[in-house]
Amino acid sequence: MHITMVKKRLANGEPCRKCAQAEELLRSRGLWAQIDEVVVADEADPSSPGMRLAAQYGVHAAPFFIVRDADDRAVIYESVLKLVQERLASTSSAGPAPTAAAQAPVSEEEVNAAARELAGHHPAEILRWGVERFGASLGIAFSGAEDVVLVHMASELGLPFSVFCLDTGRLHPETYRFVETVRKRYRIEVALISPQAETVQALVRKKGLFSFYEDGHEECCGIRKVEPLRRTLASLRAWATGQRRDQSPATRGDIAPIEQDRTFSGVAGVLVKLNPLFEWTSGQTWQFIRENAIPFNPLHERGFVSIGCEPCTRAILPGEHERAGRWWWEESTKRECGLHIGNLAPPRA
Repeated sequence: MHITMVKKRLANGEPCRKCAQAEELLRSRGLWAQIDEVVVADEADPSSPGMRLAAQYGVHAAPFFIVRDADDRAVIYESVLKLVQERLASTSSAGPAPTAAAQAPVSEEEVNAAARELAGHHPAEILRWGVERFGASLGIAFSGAEDVVLVHMASELGLPFSVFCLDTGRLHPETYRFVETVRKRYRIEVALISPQAETVQALVRKKGLFSFYEDGHEECCGIRKVEPLRRTLASLRAWATGQRRDQSPATRGDIAPIEQDRTFSGVAGVLVKLNPLFEWTSGQTWQFIRENAIPFNPLHERGFVSIGCEPCTRAILPGEHERAGRWWWEESTKRECGLHIGNLAPPRA
């Protein structure tokens, strides 16, 4: 078997970020030696070897891989993950299986050391630490644009992980379709976690469907979001969120890349929380989405930036902060639903 990797060089001379990520994935799993040659597709030079190969095989994205077997028949892979799974998995020397690593106890010292070491690293590197450390015992909390970026990055690693979505029963129809799109695109299970029906029914009987407009959203979110999250995290050892510091400077300005969750507990007591996008801006997030053709909720194209339940989310106006569309009738310092209630804790001395 002979494998050729075709990497792109942008017209401005810069390397292709996605190509670099694919190479890093192969190196991290001990598979880089299986790549026999690397050919560059120079966007500024249609006659470059890589551009000629792209035209020959009708490929419009990079990186891509040409695999030739003994019969010299060429098979094209546009996904490094698929290449690893179908052709290279049996040769992987990535070390202990994630399931074994996931059983090892985690200490606060280990978490703090990882946070210090990975501060300033690409989000994919932060996420990789968690996926390699916890495997399927790490759950990605999925709902919006930032979260699907994490799903994309985790899928590129080719290692086990879990994805869950809190189905409050009041999400937008577009959000439910978005969940299905992501499930099919990345061929993953997205566990939909519902609130306790009896508790929801009791709230509705007592206060109606829209009591949060009068007495605040905490009670409703506690029933529809916080309790299901607590229940889900109790079966995990770690979780990853799409939180960014610039989403809400008042409540998220001090989040860390990796931390011990002080609010929720995991299956082993200690629960590790990853915020891989903590230093990214909205602009960087959407640049990554565009560069990697990542699916996103169509509501984003209609002015919705931060998307939650339908009654509590609106499109924002020009110049408004992205969190202005969440619980807009309340004070800006209270616009957390309780999933990240630790964000509201008094700052450390």
